[in-house]
Amino acid sequence: MVITKKKRMSHLRRRKRVRQKISGTGDRPRLSVFRSSKHIYAQLINDELGVTVAEASTLSPELRAALSNGGNVKAAESVGALIAQKAKQQQVEIVVFDRGGHLYHGRIKALAEAAKAEGLKF
Repeated sequence: MVITKKKRMSHLRRRKRVRQKISGTGDRPRLSVFRSSKHIYAQLINDELGVTVAEASTLSPELRAALSNGGNVKAAESVGALIAQKAKQQQVEIVVFDRGGHLYHGRIKALAEAAKAEGLKF
């Protein structure tokens, strides 16, 4: 899939606009999602301290063996459930969702809904 320059610039503008409005704190970290064609990644970030609280991806050892394809909705649901479990271990229940400039649709939505189902609140 070839991404045109116009499409890429639109995505970067959306991403920048979203990031100007939201920020993670110690009580409410930012759930940042990055999506590539083959994998999906999620991080809980405390922007005040500049640290990552927890992370999960389709490349995580817990999921890598169980997933045959990291670029589909099923994999995104697995990552969402895993990041919610790791958040609970860190005593985090409420997060700010950063969709990374992507539409709330497909793999991004699947990850978010799976995290919500595991008890994470947005």
